[in-house]
Amino acid sequence: MKITGVETILVRNIEPYVGGQYWLFVQLSTDAGIVGLGERPSGLALDLSSQMRLIHQLCDQFVIGSSPFDIELMWQKVYGSRHDYRHPSLYGTPALSAIEMACWDIVGKALNQPVYNLLGGRIHERLRAYAYMPTDGIWEDPAEAGRIAEQLVRAGNSACKFDLFTPISPAPRDYSLSFIRHMGKIFQAIRDAVGDELEVAIGTHGQFSTAGAIRVAAELEQYSPYWFEEPVPPENVDEMARVAAQTSIPIASGERLATKYEFSELLRKQAAQIIQVDVGQCGGILEAKKIASIAEAHYAMIAPHMYCGPVAMAAAVQLDACTPNFLIQEFNTNALHSQILREPIVLENGFLTPPAGPGLGIELDPAVLQRHRA
Repeated sequence: MKITGVETILVRNIEPYVGGQYWLFVQLSTDAGIVGLGERPSGLALDLSSQMRLIHQLCDQFVIGSSPFDIELMWQKVYGSRHDYRHPSLYGTPALSAIEMACWDIVGKALNQPVYNLLGGRIHERLRAYAYMPTDGIWEDPAEAGRIAEQLVRAGNSACKFDLFTPISPAPRDYSLSFIRHMGKIFQAIRDAVGDELEVAIGTHGQFSTAGAIRVAAELEQYSPYWFEEPVPPENVDEMARVAAQTSIPIASGERLATKYEFSELLRKQAAQIIQVDVGQCGGILEAKKIASIAEAHYAMIAPHMYCGPVAMAAAVQLDACTPNFLIQEFNTNALHSQILREPIVLENGFLTPPAGPGLGIELDPAVLQRHRA
């Protein structure tokens, strides 16, 4: 079987724009009639034309005419072929991830097996996922956080995340003592309302200086947060390691990293214990599996990042199902994530069930796709 063509499909998302205002899907066709789906997570990008051109260029040069089974060979050729791609970047690596993801979808369909069965088999029957805590009114009235926490628990959730340390830039920066103390009041309201029934992660995006992050951690440590995400910008792993050494709160990082090489440094320097690998950005499903294995050797857990459309979401679920050191899955979706799939992946009582279908286990609904094509 050979790959014969590639199509990029731009989808206009609906509000709220969870996963970006646009989703960029990749569709690989074969001479056997099997079609594979992938996705290049778009994030906050509004112009994806350069990414579409890049995907077509990579496929023309390295993918079309090759076997979809030769995933490792294709990956090595793309990654090592040009000076620009040899170093991980969030420009080239996500395009490679989308293509690689589509190859796995083809292989799974050809063998009539879900991808997780081709990567060692399913370990987890259900996948724990975490919700997002709405933050409207929380800052003005910390007791509102307690009321929202009660609602989340009643809905079956056992974990959530929220970020009040906004805006993201400029970074790094410090926060006043009164601001930090007020964050403590919000955490206290949650604990008063639901006790230990709800894990609460601190979701940030590298806003803090090293000293500022250590100061925040010292105040919030008493409330046992699930993790402290990207306390400092991810470029300087040594400084993140300094934060990790100063607190008992687990440090989470990885949503802005790519390939095994960057994650290996993060783990080797003990900068994070919870690895937020993004299957759509790190280099693909096999690369994510390698990253998870490196984390396993360091007794670290994975909590994959998910800010994307439904195809990359399905790829993350395939990784989770076959990974022994899986901790929890981010599940950040809107209505279109479900509407555009014939059989949606849904969150029920705080858990996801991996699809049993072949490949990524999903199929796009042509009618819904056509209505939302950009």
